[in-house]
Amino acid sequence: MKNLLTVLKYSLLLGASAFLMWYALKELDFEKLWAELQSAKYGWVILSLVLGIAAYVSRAYRWQMQIKPTGITPSLLNTYNAMMVGYVANLVLPRMGEVVRCSILKKTDNLPVNTGFGTVIAERFIDMVMLLLITGLTFLVEFNRIRDFFFGLFSDKYSSISQSLNSFYYLGAVLFALLIVGVILIVVFLNRLRSNRFYKKVVGFVQGMLQGIFSISKIENKFSFWAHTVFVWAMYYGMSQVVFYALPATQSLPLGAGLSVLVAGSLGMAAPVQGGIGVYHLVVQATLLLYGVPKEEAMAYALLAHTSQTLLVVIMGVFSFMISMLQQKKNSAALNYQNHASAHELKR
Repeated sequence: MKNLLTVLKYSLLLGASAFLMWYALKELDFEKLWAELQSAKYGWVILSLVLGIAAYVSRAYRWQMQIKPTGITPSLLNTYNAMMVGYVANLVLPRMGEVVRCSILKKTDNLPVNTGFGTVIAERFIDMVMLLLITGLTFLVEFNRIRDFFFGLFSDKYSSISQSLNSFYYLGAVLFALLIVGVILIVVFLNRLRSNRFYKKVVGFVQGMLQGIFSISKIENKFSFWAHTVFVWAMYYGMSQVVFYALPATQSLPLGAGLSVLVAGSLGMAAPVQGGIGVYHLVVQATLLLYGVPKEEAMAYALLAHTSQTLLVVIMGVFSFMISMLQQKKNSAALNYQNHASAHELKR
């Protein structure tokens, strides 16, 4: 039953992704879209892939720095391979990649899965903070454009704002009451949980996960860690910006447009669907429409940026998976040899 529900859940997510992709494409002139893709300057797309590779290597190095305070120091190659395989897993099953990458490091470097998962949680939190900062910067840089858009969107609805505020007050009161009830239920649940035989196992898992989360506070070279964080997001921005130059309709867009697409694209990729397919294309297309880019050209940009990066992740992830399997076989052979040698010594 559980497996059936899992299959149903991911099938629904895939269906939602397909629907959004269809919705984004349904009113487009496909001949014009194809002509845009054929005339694109793919040298700029290749440059975006180079920037993507630099970002992935930097992320792997940053993750290695997070893991080191736990007492285990996997090689950069192992952390990179685990991370890339995790990205491929996310293309198949959303959110599965975080578990997969930790499982691989468990096999190659004996890093406890819960500790590794804690480092991934910390990594995701940092990424969320960076995205919020970049979103704030985007609002500052593109304030006039965003203001004009929302004024136009709500110009006929000012009369109902006061009524809407009253609704928000009621909604806030209900949410606050639900929060209080939720806290009480959690306290009761935890009190009962302590008498459960699995409680110690759960506590042990959480403690290991917390060790991974707080490993960030024990990083030796904090400047290097934050420098890599800024570098990764600078590369992400560059990946969004340079693809503009591949298409005539987007090559003259301002630098602020790259920030807008980065924010919109990041939110699209964070959606719980396979590889952000459909969601990414829809939100990036809508963002570029704000800059006066025709819908076919906007979709051509979204297809170029998303498809090229997805193919890069798949290719690099497959190679990383093969290398990880070889590494695991090597470790297994070394362990068997060590056990055999120990047994031989005991017989003597």
